[in-house]
Amino acid sequence: MRQYYPVLTIAGSDSSGGAGIQADIKTISAIGCYAMSAITAITAQNTTGVAAGQGIDPEIVARQIEMVFADIPPMAIKTGMLYSAEVIEAISSVLGQSSVRNLVVDPVMVSTSGSMLIEENAVSAMKTMIFPKALLVTPNVHEAVALTGERCTSKQASALHAMGCSNVVIKGGDSDAIDFKTDYVSLDCGAEVFDIRADAVVTQNTHGTGCTFSAAISSYLALGYSLSDAIKSAKLFVTRALEAGAYITCGHGHGPANHFFSPRRLKNFNPTPYI
Repeated sequence: MRQYYPVLTIAGSDSSGGAGIQADIKTISAIGCYAMSAITAITAQNTTGVAAGQGIDPEIVARQIEMVFADIPPMAIKTGMLYSAEVIEAISSVLGQSSVRNLVVDPVMVSTSGSMLIEENAVSAMKTMIFPKALLVTPNVHEAVALTGERCTSKQASALHAMGCSNVVIKGGDSDAIDFKTDYVSLDCGAEVFDIRADAVVTQNTHGTGCTFSAAISSYLALGYSLSDAIKSAKLFVTRALEAGAYITCGHGHGPANHFFSPRRLKNFNPTPYI
């Protein structure tokens, strides 16, 4: 019996569809994987900002993940907005009881419009309970400063490695560079370090690009890519999604990227190939 490539996203809901769970599901689907979700919080937002947010009961968050693992074990997982320390503790507990592989952590803290998306006590909980379980952590430049207190990219990566993050990508999409956007990649606790550059795309439609990037990495990992190749492929996916949606008007603020610039069929495989 053939199977899909299941990917689980654990994140918050964006009512305008540009970021969070919605962006993750679009990305995972566009790459050809089977998207599953556990919602941590509900936000009332649009392209201009976040008006309100409400965390989901931690027990319900945990049960969502448990039910997925019991029936369709994911081949990769990504986390996004985790909202509170209580939610993080619940997620950490259930992941600790499961066979987790390919966990990509996007430490979502602030929205594109500048709104806080995580409670103050959640930051330390994320560092101690989630980071050590991660295959990869993907903060943007602002989140890296908030998490480490460092301004130098290499020092940020070193500090994140010390927190238990073996592999780190510090995203440069929010930088002021107008020619290239450069991500700093530090793998195997700094044993392999390199930059990934992509042409800067002139557009205000950047809502949810961080979510898209981490969801794309998770999808490529599920498909069997190496970590390095998954990161590079995800960078290309985001760039092409930005290019495809650059001149589309969707809302009055930071609109979404076009995730379906070249959608793939839902891929499947034979888990027990014939000999």
